[in-house]
Amino acid sequence: MAPIIQSLLDTDLYKFTMLQVILHKFPQADSVYHFRCRNLDETVYPLADILDDLNLQLDSLCQLTFKEEELQYLRSLRFIKSDFVDYLELFQLKRRFIKVGIDDQGRLDISVEGPMVQAMMFEIYVLSIVNELYFSRIRNDDVMMEGERRLLAKVELLKKYQQEQHPNDPPFLVSDFGTRRRYSFAWQKHVIQEFHKAAPHIFRGTSNVLIAKQMGITPIGTMAHEFLQAFQALDVRLSDFQKAALETWVQEYRGDLGIALTDVVGMDAFLRDFDLYFAKLFDGLRHDSGDPYVWGDKAYAHYKKLKIDSKTKMLTFSDGLNLEKAWDLHQYFKDRFQVSFGIGTNLTNDMGQKALNIVLKLVECNGQSVAKLSDSPGKTMTDNDTYLAYLRQVFKIEDANS
Repeated sequence: MAPIIQSLLDTDLYKFTMLQVILHKFPQADSVYHFRCRNLDETVYPLADILDDLNLQLDSLCQLTFKEEELQYLRSLRFIKSDFVDYLELFQLKRRFIKVGIDDQGRLDISVEGPMVQAMMFEIYVLSIVNELYFSRIRNDDVMMEGERRLLAKVELLKKYQQEQHPNDPPFLVSDFGTRRRYSFAWQKHVIQEFHKAAPHIFRGTSNVLIAKQMGITPIGTMAHEFLQAFQALDVRLSDFQKAALETWVQEYRGDLGIALTDVVGMDAFLRDFDLYFAKLFDGLRHDSGDPYVWGDKAYAHYKKLKIDSKTKMLTFSDGLNLEKAWDLHQYFKDRFQVSFGIGTNLTNDMGQKALNIVLKLVECNGQSVAKLSDSPGKTMTDNDTYLAYLRQVFKIEDANS
C-alpha cells in the first residue's frame, strides 16, 4: 500500500503556528495525546481491523522529512520565523513516541507520548491516515458517484450565494477545515479545486498547507485547543492559563494570526479573561462548540461593553457546519461583524457514508492532566475526572451532565 501521507506539509496550518510558539517558549514541555472515536457504534466494521495497515503507514510517516521547496514555502509566510524553519529542516517524527494497539474492549487504541514539539505534530497525520484506511475498505463506484453528486449540489449552492451577496455587505467567506476527517487526500483536493473554481470570491482558502501550496491559495489557521490546554500545566496559576496563553501568542506573532479560540473552558469563562487589552489586540474570535447564535450574541455584547466597534472584528465559525448553516449565520451576524466559516467534514467527507468522528487530544502536559470544558458536553475530553471537577470549580462552570 502506498503511503497516505506523502509530505509533512499535508497537515493543518495551525500545527506549524502552535509548534513555533512551543519551540520558542516551552521547548521542554512533555505531553500525552489519546485517540477517541466518538461514534464508535456507527462504524461499518471495527476500527481495530485497520491496525496492521496503520502500523505500516506510521512507519512510512516517520521516514518523511521536509523538502527544500517545502521549507522555502514556509519561509514565504510572513509569520513563520527563520529559526523555526531551520528547526523543521532537521525535523522527523520519531516512531517510538506513538503506540497503537487494541484495548481490553477490542477498540483501536492510539497514544502519543513524548516531547510536545514532537507529539503535537502526529495528530492531523494520524487522523487522516485512520480515515483513509477505514474508508478505502468500503469504497466503491456508487460511493464516488454519490460524492460527486453532493459536491455538485454544493458548488451550485455556492454560486447561488455568490450571486445573492449584496455588494455593500461584508463578504461571505468560506474555507476548508477538513483535513483531519477527509475521505482521502485526493478527494479533499478535488473538493477544494471545484470550490475555488466555482466561487473564488467566497472560497478563501484551506487549512491544509500542502494543498494551499500546490494551488497557490491562502493557508488558513491560528490556534487549536491543545495550545491553550497546555498552559493549564505550564508555569502559571490555573485561573490565569487563558490569559497566559493569549499573551504568549501576542508576544510571538505581534499582530499576525489574530483569531482567538474561545471554548477551552467555555465562552463565559473565556470572556471574563478577554479584557480590553486582548479585545483590542486580537482581530476576532473562533467558535467551535455550543449554540453559535448564543455565542455570537455574547461576543457582540462583550465588545459593546468594552466600547469596541464590533464591525472591526471577525467571528470565525468552525463547528459542524455546512454551507446552509454558514449562510444563515452570515445573514444573522453580517450587520454587526465580519464573518468567516471553516467547514470540515461536510466538505471533505460527504459521500453518503457515515463519517468517523475521531479525535487525538492532548490529555496530559508535563505529567499533569489537562482538559477542555467544551460548550458542547460531548466534546469534553480528559482521563482525569477529579481534575475536570477542579477545573469546573476554578472557572465556576456547572457540570452539564449533573
